Amino acid sequence: MLKTSRYVNKNQLEKKFARKLANILRSAIEKNGAASLIVSGGSTPVGLFKELSNIALPWEHIVVSLADERWVDPADDASNEKLVKTHLLQNFAVDARYVSLKPTTAATVDDAIRHASTEMTSILPFDVVILGMGEDGHTASIFPCSNEWAEAVRYDTDEFYVEVNPTTAPHTRVSLRLPSITNAKHIFLHITGDKKKAVLDAALEAEQALPIKQVIDQAEVELVWAP
Repeated sequence: MLKTSRYVNKNQLEKKFARKLANILRSAIEKNGAASLIVSGGSTPVGLFKELSNIALPWEHIVVSLADERWVDPADDASNEKLVKTHLLQNFAVDARYVSLKPTTAATVDDAIRHASTEMTSILPFDVVILGMGEDGHTASIFPCSNEWAEAVRYDTDEFYVEVNPTTAPHTRVSLRLPSITNAKHIFLHITGDKKKAVLDAALEAEQALPIKQVIDQAEVELVWAP
């Protein structure tokens, strides 16, 4: 099910969305002593990350990780980890605990999946998952072009992550599986611009249940959007 929160512009979205996320995380900490925030990469969330990093929260009680990561060096410009560390884990948010999907100790994707799964088990279900969306309807790194698509959306598994090798985008990926996303307490789809909104509308109407539609069909999702 999709609920839409439309903002006047990108700046208003980032400020109000950051405050909404801060309230959710603060409430989770008050209730459970900790909170988890799963974010996505790309250029869209950069402004949001900066806004959120400047909000005074008990960040030492917040675990931050990614919905997906490219199998590249964390110093590479294609790394979502680099993006998060540059724009989110700054200012007040520097005290958050970050769980990498491409840790330096992992020689293989399987190693990284085992590491992340071990680190995340105690904080499931996630408090907040913020998704993006590609023009092919993919979300996280659940790509409709990949051979792993069916594996990534299985519910009859206890595994949290999956290796994905998209045929229309570079790099092997580590991605959250569909149930890891849909079991989250709060799920947001953050997009900007009329073009992305048109892609979403088309994905929801398509005969083929594209990954973003599968998320929306299986969970309550709030679309956070500005033209």
